Amino acid sequence: MTQHKEQRVGVFADVQNMYYSAKHLYKTKVNFRAILKEATQGRKLIRAIAYVIKADVKDEKNFHDALEKIGFEVRSKDLQVFYGGAKKGDWDVGIAMDTMRMAEKLDTVVLISGDGDFTDLLESLQSLGCRCEVIAFKRTSSAKLIDKADLFTDMDKNKRKFLIPGDITSRGGRDERRSV
Repeated sequence: MTQHKEQRVGVFADVQNMYYSAKHLYKTKVNFRAILKEATQGRKLIRAIAYVIKADVKDEKNFHDALEKIGFEVRSKDLQVFYGGAKKGDWDVGIAMDTMRMAEKLDTVVLISGDGDFTDLLESLQSLGCRCEVIAFKRTSSAKLIDKADLFTDMDKNKRKFLIPGDITSRGGRDERRSV
């Protein structure tokens, strides 16, 4: 199955995965508006969901509101803090359940994450007839996930498009951009 304008698309964004990848690789933030535009590519957007972890940090509500304003439904859950100080916050099961529940209403599932835990999910969605596309940074993505995807968009190849303008510094210091 190839891309065409009549495809019904669902976009599922693992916000924490993208946030920490951009922070680790480039010390900046992800442009979710550009990612959503890339994910849909003029096709029929049925639903876009951004999965976030609430950690009670400054400007968190503003960020969630901004995601909603650009077209994402925001699903949130609290950061779990365990005895001893260990913290956990992920949406892997929630993302998997939502994509499987929506699969019959979609032609294409676009996963915004490089998490290899989703490899089996892609295989299951493909067995149901869904085209599976992944958008993520290749350097922080699972090779198995990339191989399983019908289309992989490497955000590393177009940093100016997928990262928020400002100070962007990659390892090695060759790709730098200063805010104007």
